[in-house]
Amino acid sequence: MILASLAEEIQNAFAEVAQIENVQSLVKKGLAEGVSPIEIMNSMRDGLATVGRKYEQGELFLSELIICGIMAQEVSDILRPYLQSSGTEFSGKVVIGTVKGDIHDLGKNLVSMMLTSAGFQVIDLGVDVSQEKFVEAVRADKPEVIAMSCLLTSAMDEMKIIVDRFEEAGVRNRMKVLVGGRPITPDFAMEIGADGYGKDAVDAVTVARTALKKAS
Repeated sequence: MILASLAEEIQNAFAEVAQIENVQSLVKKGLAEGVSPIEIMNSMRDGLATVGRKYEQGELFLSELIICGIMAQEVSDILRPYLQSSGTEFSGKVVIGTVKGDIHDLGKNLVSMMLTSAGFQVIDLGVDVSQEKFVEAVRADKPEVIAMSCLLTSAMDEMKIIVDRFEEAGVRNRMKVLVGGRPITPDFAMEIGADGYGKDAVDAVTVARTALKKAS
């Protein structure tokens, strides 16, 4: 009963956007008292799902969503050694980056944190990422998903260039390509040959999961 209560407290801490220190304390207490890292991860995901619904309904602001993303990253960092030692498998591998010509990383970082908290292994290439660096990551890391971000309209065409480069390099069919960012639309994603579009960090998790299901 105590263990179930701790898991519920962790879930509520995320849902209510509690202080990061409070969440860290709850997670460490849970691990010390025998709550499995998987159960903690599930509690976090349930809490984040509530946050996502509140954000979509206008009950939370972007700043609160960002705080939850940071909380999720902190918890993921605490749990990672336990998950690795228990042989837990990731949901899938995602390579993410902001495309060449754009150095904005807030949206990308938030998506990265949300994907990590949802159980994905995320390889972040950073910002101003060239087409060749994306191709190299596909060959070296063998991700199931490539996620590209941009905030500047001037960098949008780079996404099309990268998708075309994947075709030229013969790696396009190895993974799903997802795109997102303020100027990106579903129609643009379709035009450049991407497999999916995420309107925000919460949606990105759903889109990534859907892409993996289609790939399997």
